[in-house]
Amino acid sequence: MSKYNFNKELLSLRRPLNYFALQLTSNQEDANDLLQETMVKAIAYKDKFKERTNLKAWAYTIMKNTFINNYRRAVKANTIIDKTEDLYYLNAAPKSDKNAPETTYAYKEIKKKVSALEDEYRVPFEMHYQGFKYKEIADELNLPIGTVKSRIFLARKKLMDVLKDYR
Repeated sequence: MSKYNFNKELLSLRRPLNYFALQLTSNQEDANDLLQETMVKAIAYKDKFKERTNLKAWAYTIMKNTFINNYRRAVKANTIIDKTEDLYYLNAAPKSDKNAPETTYAYKEIKKKVSALEDEYRVPFEMHYQGFKYKEIADELNLPIGTVKSRIFLARKKLMDVLKDYR
């Protein structure tokens, strides 16, 4: 495929690629940046494109991978690394309004709904909430791991149904 034909076909994909970028980013400016980055990469790696294959799928793959890589980079950039000698920032308690009346009320209501679950759902759910791994819960309750996962899922589902105001 000639450079001219490749570029022409790639430019014809601009509208569907822009729509896909908007779905990924949910922001028009970020979508425009992603589209531009995808186009630049597609042109830069034209030699990697195999003729008689689907250019649209190839461009979509470039866009999806670019989005994922940018997302991972952004998450890493927001990671706080505490280099203080006594790890002050790492161990500092997060600020919260734990004593606010509405928080106390919400906690009591949620706790009441969790307590109302049948034991077969409540116990694995509470153990998982406390930080136990599925395997540890399965061993402790002498249940198959699939059953534990299922019960925790069903407990969450039941709680979401009865606590619709907290979504």
